[in-house]
Amino acid sequence: MPILIADSGSTKCEWCFISNGRKQFINTQGASPYFLNELQLVALMQNELLPALNKNKPTHIYFYGTGCASASNRALVRRAIKKVFPKAWIEIEHDLTGAARALCGKNKGLVAILGTGSNSGYYNGKKIIRNSPGLGYVLGDEGSGAYLGKKVLQYLLYKIFDAELHNKFRKKYSVTVSDILDSVYKKPLPNRYIASFTIFLAENRGHYMIENIIEDGLFDFFSIHLARYPEAGKIPIYFTGSVAFGFQDILKELCKSFGWEIGKFLRKPMDGLIAYHKNK
Repeated sequence: MPILIADSGSTKCEWCFISNGRKQFINTQGASPYFLNELQLVALMQNELLPALNKNKPTHIYFYGTGCASASNRALVRRAIKKVFPKAWIEIEHDLTGAARALCGKNKGLVAILGTGSNSGYYNGKKIIRNSPGLGYVLGDEGSGAYLGKKVLQYLLYKIFDAELHNKFRKKYSVTVSDILDSVYKKPLPNRYIASFTIFLAENRGHYMIENIIEDGLFDFFSIHLARYPEAGKIPIYFTGSVAFGFQDILKELCKSFGWEIGKFLRKPMDGLIAYHKNK
């Protein structure tokens, strides 16, 4: 039974086509209904996914994506996939459900996603039954790449960075104030643009200003979201996403300070999803 698994954030989507025990991995841009409409999702799959599949057709598709918590968005994604794969059986779930299945399997846990955006939920071993509201990069996404990247831009534009960091930023990025403001307020997908500046944090670890940005941003995620779950401190917390994986040293220290048990870290959920659906 050839199956296709998709794990989509707002920035990128990882696909895995599995047939006769063989796995083919394909990367495309993010397939988020927050930022792409039905026609754009169809075009994405036709232009980036189908050529890589080379006429291979899945019979079952499991799509886990950001923005798929609401029924209307799930329906939108389903319609788009159905136009590309009309004969396939399709399951659409939120990326938080995908992360929970990948990280916890059939065990209970608090699940945290820290990538371009952020999210969290309580997983009872079968499904997400409690979720802290996700308000997106404008109003929320604490601890995410967009949240941390915004702090980098604020420190730069408000001239908070000291001379060392200011010069390093200017050397790495050839952008003007107008370039930044245009990309944030006028161009498409500003959250991806803002989140791209987290690499500056990763490359300058050890500087007190950099450490403060990372620690404060991740602490906000803990205090605003994780600490408000009744299950916090009673069951392990599992983390996935590029930000979580890259700054796991700080997340481990925060868990220690809160007295919470850590489950495990995954850079991305795909390996866990493959195992989950294989066992299923």
